[in-house]
Amino acid sequence: MRTTVRLFTGTALTVAAIGALAAPAAFAGNSESLEVYPSEASPGTTVTVNTLACGKHGRGVGDANSLGAGEFHLSSSTHKEVVVGQFIVPEHARAGTYGISVACDNGKTARGDLTVKHRRPSGHVQTGVGGSVGPDTAQVTAGVAVLAAAAVGGVWLLRRRASGAQGH
Repeated sequence: MRTTVRLFTGTALTVAAIGALAAPAAFAGNSESLEVYPSEASPGTTVTVNTLACGKHGRGVGDANSLGAGEFHLSSSTHKEVVVGQFIVPEHARAGTYGISVACDNGKTARGDLTVKHRRPSGHVQTGVGGSVGPDTAQVTAGVAVLAAAAVGGVWLLRRRASGAQGH
C-alpha cells in the first residue's frame, strides 16, 4: 500500500510541476519579446529595437519614456516579419535598467530592457592647473635649459674649489 501511495504522490507532483511550467506560456497572451541592441548603452548612444510581434509589414509605436527618450516608431525591415525602430539615449539619463515597450497596430505588445551605463573618463583632466594636462614643449625646453645651466654652474664651482682657486 505504501508503494502505491508513493507512486501516486510522485506522479501527482510531476503532473503539477509540468502544469506550472506550462502556465506562463498559456498566460503570455499577446506579449512578445523586444530585442534591444545594444542592451547596455551610454547616454548619446543610438539604440535599435526589433520584434516579431507586429507581424509581416506591421507597424508599431515604441515607448522609451521611462528613460526620457519619448516615443519612437517601428516599421518593416528587410527581414521577414520583423519591425525595427530606433531612439537615442538622452544625455541626462541616469545609470540603471529601463523597460522599453512596443504597441503594435495588430494589438500585440513587446517588451525588453535597456541598461544605461555611464562612460568612465579617460585622457587628460582639464582642470586649468598644471600637472594633469599634456606637456607644453616650450615649458619643457625652458625647464631643461635651467637644469642644464645649473649643472654646468655646479660643475664649474666644484672644479674651481678642487683646484684651490678659491683663495687666490
